[in-house]
Amino acid sequence: MLEDKILKLIENEDKRNPLTDSEIAKLVNTTREYITQFRTEKNINNSRQRKEKILYEDIKKLIIGDKNISDRYLCKKLSLLGYDISRYSASQIKKNIIKKMFPMNVETVESASENLTEVKPLINKNVKEIKNKEIVSPVNKENNEKKNYLRKIIGYHGSLKNAISQAEAAVLYPPHGLHTLLLGPSGVGKSFFAESMYKFAISSSHFGKNAPFIIFNCADYSENPQLLLSQLFGYSKGAFTGANTDKVGLVEKANNGVLFLDEVHRLPSEGQEILFYLLDKGKYRRLGETENSRIANVMIIAATTEDPKSALLLTFRRRIPMIIELPSINNRSINERYILIKNFFSQESYRVGKEITVRYEVIRSLLLYNCPGNIGQLRSDIQVACARGFFNSLSHNSSDVVIDIKDLPDHVPLGILSVEDRGGVSEDIINEDLVINPNDAVTEELKDDRYMLPDRIYNNIEEKYYKLEKQGLSKDQINKIIWSKMEFNLNKFAKNIETNVFFPKEELKNIIDEKILNVVENVTNIAKQYIENIQENFYYCIAMHLNSTYERLKQGRIIKNPESDYIKKQYYNEYRIAKLLTKEINKSLNIELPEDEIGFIAMYLKTFSSTDQNVRRVAVIVLSHGHVACGMADVANTLLGTNLAVGIEMSLDESPRSLLKRTIEVVKKVHEGKGCLLLVDMGSLVTFGEIITKETGVPTRVIGRVDTVMVLEAVRRALIANSNLYEIAKALDGDKVYVGKVQGVKKYIKTIITICITGEGTALKIKKYLEDIFSNSNMSLNIIPIGIMNRKSAQNEIINISKENNIAAIVGTIDPELETIPFISFQDILKESGKLRLKDLLGVESVNPLISVIDEELIQIRDDIFVKSDLIDEMCKLLITKGKVKEGYTMSVYKREMMGGTLLEGIFGIPHGLSEFVEQPSLAIFKLNNPILWDYDCKVDVVIMLALKESDVKIVEKLFDTISRAEVIDRLKHADSSKEISDILLKM
Repeated sequence: MLEDKILKLIENEDKRNPLTDSEIAKLVNTTREYITQFRTEKNINNSRQRKEKILYEDIKKLIIGDKNISDRYLCKKLSLLGYDISRYSASQIKKNIIKKMFPMNVETVESASENLTEVKPLINKNVKEIKNKEIVSPVNKENNEKKNYLRKIIGYHGSLKNAISQAEAAVLYPPHGLHTLLLGPSGVGKSFFAESMYKFAISSSHFGKNAPFIIFNCADYSENPQLLLSQLFGYSKGAFTGANTDKVGLVEKANNGVLFLDEVHRLPSEGQEILFYLLDKGKYRRLGETENSRIANVMIIAATTEDPKSALLLTFRRRIPMIIELPSINNRSINERYILIKNFFSQESYRVGKEITVRYEVIRSLLLYNCPGNIGQLRSDIQVACARGFFNSLSHNSSDVVIDIKDLPDHVPLGILSVEDRGGVSEDIINEDLVINPNDAVTEELKDDRYMLPDRIYNNIEEKYYKLEKQGLSKDQINKIIWSKMEFNLNKFAKNIETNVFFPKEELKNIIDEKILNVVENVTNIAKQYIENIQENFYYCIAMHLNSTYERLKQGRIIKNPESDYIKKQYYNEYRIAKLLTKEINKSLNIELPEDEIGFIAMYLKTFSSTDQNVRRVAVIVLSHGHVACGMADVANTLLGTNLAVGIEMSLDESPRSLLKRTIEVVKKVHEGKGCLLLVDMGSLVTFGEIITKETGVPTRVIGRVDTVMVLEAVRRALIANSNLYEIAKALDGDKVYVGKVQGVKKYIKTIITICITGEGTALKIKKYLEDIFSNSNMSLNIIPIGIMNRKSAQNEIINISKENNIAAIVGTIDPELETIPFISFQDILKESGKLRLKDLLGVESVNPLISVIDEELIQIRDDIFVKSDLIDEMCKLLITKGKVKEGYTMSVYKREMMGGTLLEGIFGIPHGLSEFVEQPSLAIFKLNNPILWDYDCKVDVVIMLALKESDVKIVEKLFDTISRAEVIDRLKHADSSKEISDILLKM
């Protein structure tokens, strides 16, 4: 049997050089995918894992025999044992083993760090000679030992001198330091500076040696004050639904230490007010505690990239006495920038295990180029250059790495043209190459962050090179294969530096059920076995999608994918892998995903494994009054690992005309050929779409009452391969659980274009066929037949029709290839799947969806409420009592109302809260005998509180369609019982 052959091959393989899945597949005449699947099912490790186990033990034995063994001699010994391994790989394993066998204490690391003291005179009369202490400042015997950590920072004697003096004073201030605010643009090193302050506090003995350093990123909780409270202060058992045990908060964990609040400007005003009491009194309570306050002995260090006067409350700022501003890289001296460059090259020399020679033109460019991402970007640009140089050293069989001008990212060499901008520094600023030896490098463990290339990057390049060489490929072929793949990964890394800061996976537990996250982690690992270059954001998107799917299945809702047949044929490999993932999901969650769901997962696999950097997408633009849009766009981009969403904010004194002009400019820049989706908050912004399309010719769709969840969903859908503007807009317009008061927007009847290349005769027959299909529906539908002899004229004709019609779909015998309008072939319309897709695009509905959410127990007629806040409290209390929503719902309703009350038709107030607090979708309806003031000068007679999930699309559509009719409004005004109100909404 085939399985027995595979097991026998693995059992008898060379344990030091195990067979790869591809090699086994060739030996038994099957596919690599089959071997991988078989191995996974049998819980057999892959070749690398099988090799590492025995390799680790062999290297350990060699180290025990000679703990000073060199990397070169180690590699030679391993080769004699039969291993096929690079020196770099052997060196990395050796380092890990030594770290475990002979752990270094802090003093050892410090000593190693201080070896970097020798620098040649580099700069002419324009630049002062660099002194040894500027690289890693050794401890001056006259200085107090406690100043060690802060004074090792590059720039201590220069641009950071005042900042470090302030930091020392803040840390040493009795009894437990001064609260400190760090200011400076992104990438200047605020996090590093905060940690250095903490280390200084330990080394100075001002804090205990076990004092904690706790990091809290405020951006992760900017939209959720209750979650912010529970994370910072913890909660007591029973504080809210789901609080089954006491939980310690971060403030308590940071007791007697430092709490670092990164991106503190992202805290909402409620969050700043919550922290005010802690800053002022040093006391706090856990969520749910009402009696004794707890005491926290915590030094708070906060960091922001914004102007604190506009981003932070005055009361909050007044409680932070020490403000330290860190300069951008452009405001630091050439001397300091040179030392930074040298240190970063030293780190890379250590990682790669080779001597690095940096050409003087490279140093000059790095010294002079515009670096908006500051120190973080400088480091990432150097790493990209080192990766390219390392590859070149392999292809030329060189023992060292040479970094030439061509290895730099394209934007860096332009720095040579900026000599005059750097204060008149002359051409001979650097006149010799820089040579870095790996033994001279700082040996402190380097921390991974967004600016750090993965540690295996060099290892992967080397292993791939030697593997292809063993397969007999020519040097040119090897270079071409590795270069193209490496350039793709480096370009992706550079792009991530600009935009991709993923949420920690741990934080997704606040949004998604933990059991679903465990399943997603598992299926992502399975997917990686089949698709080598799957992107990180696959995990985030599939987690959100599966969470939504799981909820829909629990509610008994149908999942339809009208493109299922197309996906099966077009993306065969992804569909096959998706079936495996679906099988694993079903088993783990004890559910049965429908076949259509396999198609969705296949599309995610296709989208997030694509190597095409030029895939066109629907652009997403968020527009808002005040400082809201950019924050929502940032959250969506961060969570989904993209830069697709763009925020545009309208200041309170800016005219709509001015904002429109700015928006048109942005549309022109971000439009990729598939249209622009405008997500707006309210007012005149909803009219921008039609004006922009007329002005630019760019197709647009506008969705009102935007919030972060909507932006997140819009970006997620826009990232899916083959998505189009109309389908995304339709899905979002349905997904909204609230709608603002919008006036002046035309409502066109939904239109279908039927098209045939041979003339209108066939198009008319298709029209007749469609009319028969929809003859029993109550919807108004316009079907326009056209006959066109060529595709270009078809496109022009349809664009003209779209100016006065809401085209939902095109059906016919020829695809006019308009990416913004869905096309369904007539052949597909003859099938049930095609009919379902068309009905979905048109929004055909048969059963009144309001039946599931209208309950007479939630309908009241009241004459004792005269104030809006009392009404909201009463309605929320009713929903909580009936088990429809959780405790946090009330706070979320008030937060939304602070952004602007929602009105409809002048008599309806439509308050709503966050869907995450909804247990069972419901509507609470209060008819008021005494109208109350709702928003500015508007009074309301009827208030409908929406407690709905994000997926309750049809409910919202039906509700607003019903209460917009004059007859319904009139009857509701005169209704005098809960049953009568229920009947009006359900039967009209």
